[in-house]
Amino acid sequence: MAQTQVFNLVDEAWIPIAGKSSASLREIFAREDIDALGGNPMQKIALLKLCLVIAQAAYTPEDNAAWSALGAKGLGKACLAYLEKWREVFWLYGEKPFLQMPAIARAKKMSFGALLPHIATGNTTVLLDLHRERPMSDAEKALLTVVLMGFGFGGKKTDNSVVLTPGYTGKNNDKGKAGTGKPGAHLGFLGYQHHFLSGSSLLESIWFNMLTLDDLRVLAVFPEGVGTPLWERMPAGEDCATARALKNSLMGRLVPLSKFVLLAEDGIHYSDGILHANHKAGGFDPSIAMDQSGKDAKALWVDPERQFLRDLPVLLTFLAGRQGMRCFGLERGIARVRERSSRFGVWAGGIRVSSNAGEQYASGSDDFVESTVQLVSEDVGEPWFVALESEMRELDALSRALYAAVRGYGREQKVNDDAQAKAASAMFWQLCNRQSQALVDACAKMAVGDSRQIEKLRPVFAAFVHDAYDSVCPRDTARQMEYWAKNRPKMAKYLTQ
Repeated sequence: MAQTQVFNLVDEAWIPIAGKSSASLREIFAREDIDALGGNPMQKIALLKLCLVIAQAAYTPEDNAAWSALGAKGLGKACLAYLEKWREVFWLYGEKPFLQMPAIARAKKMSFGALLPHIATGNTTVLLDLHRERPMSDAEKALLTVVLMGFGFGGKKTDNSVVLTPGYTGKNNDKGKAGTGKPGAHLGFLGYQHHFLSGSSLLESIWFNMLTLDDLRVLAVFPEGVGTPLWERMPAGEDCATARALKNSLMGRLVPLSKFVLLAEDGIHYSDGILHANHKAGGFDPSIAMDQSGKDAKALWVDPERQFLRDLPVLLTFLAGRQGMRCFGLERGIARVRERSSRFGVWAGGIRVSSNAGEQYASGSDDFVESTVQLVSEDVGEPWFVALESEMRELDALSRALYAAVRGYGREQKVNDDAQAKAASAMFWQLCNRQSQALVDACAKMAVGDSRQIEKLRPVFAAFVHDAYDSVCPRDTARQMEYWAKNRPKMAKYLTQ
């Protein structure tokens, strides 16, 4: 008896929208009044990549000229036609459920909450009601399924005793037995930081982040080129011919099927899926940043204490013609978006995770991170970048001075603990990050010889140093007051430069 087809992702509202409720895939490409995706950063990344696969499948431009001629409206029309043609493969339930592997039903069934980083399950302490597991709607299950494709955590929750490709050993440990699960391709060991361009609408953002055939020739990491969306031809197993083709294509990397899942009424069957190469092995997503100048490639990981403002100059070194940490998607996108749009945003986000004996989890200082800065196209160039880089060096110097001051205060009291100094530095950068847009705009003025905005902004950053210092260095007693005054950072040089 045929299984009932229920909840079509083209028609049903399941995608969280910023400031609104939810939208269907059809609405995403039909409406220009949707500003941005909602949800946490992990969900936003997974959903944008899903939309990009639909966009690239509907129409992949040959070059920048073809991309420009397409426009956001043209892309929307092409994607709506694609969704209409392939609507039958977007059923969440049925004989061929979307992004799911019915054959994985033999894997043990997990609760949905066990696969959500913010839900407390097992012997984990429940601190707040939002950490408590609750029943999930079909819309939430659809979202979870898309997220797990690239962001499934590694560890023992993954049942690797079920192998669909005969003779495949990629799920085994060194002893030949079922091993622990591998991190999803979008997650990596510590949590890759992903970067995208943002426009005035979600549809424009999708258009901004598309790649052309010229881009793929330059990138040269996908032998299969654009490839075929996996829902048009799902693999039979972890290492079948279709799975190998997906590993070597852009489509397969955007929605990597890193986990094989099957939804059940009260849980989810969950096992490792297609194993993609990580950045060290030459496999990477166009949205992550890497430094390939050394012997081993280094990725830019999410760091809740570092803040995006500190990463911005690192990501934009290409504007000064220098090598280093580079994000291919940003570089190619900025080059063409500047010609078509007066303004655009740079978004960065992801989740930081910890690992212990192969088990991935989010705890302690691990957290979601996301940030956006808006750039004016005519400002973005080497003079602006040089000004930004210079100001960031000054902020780095302030951070080091703050760290040394807190250490000095501690030594006066015979306390040699870096924890307070690190906390003060983290607080300083958190405060600075709130002024990231103001700094970007001030550097644009500096690039053309107008330093008035940066002169107004520097006292704000200087105050942040003192705020952070005062927060960890009390002055309640006479002796504390003496040590506090002796070690408090001096800002005169920074303010008079």
